[in-house]
Amino acid sequence: MQPGWFGRLCAALLRLFGWRVRLVWPPVPKAVVIVYPHTSNWDFVVGILARYAIAIPIRFVGKDTLFRWPFGGLFRRLGGIPVDRRRSSGFVGGLIEAFDKADSLYLAIAPEGTRSKVDHWKSGFYRLALAARVPLGLAFIDYSRREVGIEVWLSLSGNEAEDLAAIRAYYADKRGKRPGKEGSIRFR
Repeated sequence: MQPGWFGRLCAALLRLFGWRVRLVWPPVPKAVVIVYPHTSNWDFVVGILARYAIAIPIRFVGKDTLFRWPFGGLFRRLGGIPVDRRRSSGFVGGLIEAFDKADSLYLAIAPEGTRSKVDHWKSGFYRLALAARVPLGLAFIDYSRREVGIEVWLSLSGNEAEDLAAIRAYYADKRGKRPGKEGSIRFR
């Protein structure tokens, strides 16, 4: 799919600010996409510009407080899906059902779950990709190179240690805006 005028504008804005977009087109019409590292509010701006520049309708999961007035409607129109992180609500189960029903669905999740430094990732994205039987896209926003994109689509094996080692190796040279806030690529 080619970007329309708005996508071309977003690509031009990224270029204007010195960013390059890197994309390997998804192999199938459904995937979970993780975005790492996530260390700054600017990640959202760069990520949304890149999403429109590549013309893939990627939806994203965000904390429910983002979806309140005055910006809630905007975040929903941009493809956002709110999640209440304060309680366990069967959110992953609902997303599995959404993947089953959809002809096409790309869903972005920040596995750190926050912009603050964490000692482990949340595992929901992993459980979701396995249960929905979809590949995992490795999206990145690398401030050291001023590159953003998705270059790798993994078929997860179900062996957490192996899969996390592959993910860790891919992200080893990617740096967030605030590298000291990058979370450890491991589960609890």
